[in-house]
Amino acid sequence: MRIDLNCDMGEGAGFDEEIMPLVSSANVACGWHAGDATSLRRTLRLARAHGVAVGAHPSYPDRENFGRTAMARAPEQVRDDVVYQVAALQGLCRAEGVALRHVKPHGALYNAAALDRALAGAICEAVRSLDPALTVVCLAGSPMAAVVRAAGLGCAEEAFADRAYTAAGTLVPRTRPGAVIEDAAEVAERVARLAREGRIASIEGAPVAVRADTLCVHGDTPGAVALLRAIRARLRAEGVEVRTP
Repeated sequence: MRIDLNCDMGEGAGFDEEIMPLVSSANVACGWHAGDATSLRRTLRLARAHGVAVGAHPSYPDRENFGRTAMARAPEQVRDDVVYQVAALQGLCRAEGVALRHVKPHGALYNAAALDRALAGAICEAVRSLDPALTVVCLAGSPMAAVVRAAGLGCAEEAFADRAYTAAGTLVPRTRPGAVIEDAAEVAERVARLAREGRIASIEGAPVAVRADTLCVHGDTPGAVALLRAIRARLRAEGVEVRTP
């Protein structure tokens, strides 16, 4: 068995140098929710040094709230937002000799597109116009996965090691207690169950079926480095290889 282990990076959390050797893919902020040209180039160089696959992490234009606040933007606006951000990172990737491999929406945009087929289609249109070889990362089991595949794009379905799930298979909003899981032992056990059974415990207690190609730990989750080390150790014990798709 194998799985991709990804992290959102270049966001100013302060632990990128420790995190990068522990992951196989990095979702690099494109400047709208976090980062700037200098920090993004630094992140790309770090990824290149550790052989980590690079993806773009576009957001709503919401730097004030770190891209985690819902915004009423039309699909056409979202399409243009994504083109603008991904194209900027593409340019930096070319300058650094790094291949751009995937696109993963950030925060509120990710959550909205997971359920809104029009927004998902807008993101796919943006990605396809820039490079149809790019893979789109989306919430495992969400309607967006079908939209991505219907658009003829590669799709990587994603599960979250450090986020709680509802019984419906969606992420618990960050405003609710228990939405972010910080205990390394608990996170490692959740990941092991996901690898063994394709299930993860919901916040209500019932197991949720999750088929995942890639597994995310957020770089700004408290103790992210410890979480990733615990995950790597547990996956190794379970015979699961961490590898880019």
